[in-house]
Amino acid sequence: MSNKDSKPEVRRIFTQYLEKHGHRKTAERYSILDEVYQSNEHFDVDSLYTLMKDKGYQISRATIYNTIELLLDSELVTRHQFGKNLARFEKSYAYKQHDHLICQDCEHVFEFCDPRIQQIQSMMGDILKFDITHHSLNLFGKCRELEEKGSCKHKK
Repeated sequence: MSNKDSKPEVRRIFTQYLEKHGHRKTAERYSILDEVYQSNEHFDVDSLYTLMKDKGYQISRATIYNTIELLLDSELVTRHQFGKNLARFEKSYAYKQHDHLICQDCEHVFEFCDPRIQQIQSMMGDILKFDITHHSLNLFGKCRELEEKGSCKHKK
């Protein structure tokens, strides 16, 4: 499902969540939701704040932090810890299970999906008599682009 196709459904889910939990449905919260779902990248609160300020939004970091918590609770966003004590987030609605390679040089996060990991998860659940609901696999290393080319297009 593309970002454009999922937008009405994501907004519906968020609206239901806000109503159910007695939260206000503000334009700022929906703007944050829209920005999150327009991106295909992992993000942190500061980068989202900067992006929104650059686009002319009148929004505070506190509003972004609070809204991200609501999006986490409504399961529309997932939080990751890729090291360096910095939480990174990504949209999660209609988003296929995947795992991550994190470059320790440029800090870029590469996503990958390998069905063998799902098979291992299923097999381990059977062996250990454990109902696994989901998993998270993060592999840390160094992308070869920096070594091979002397520079990396992902380096900030």
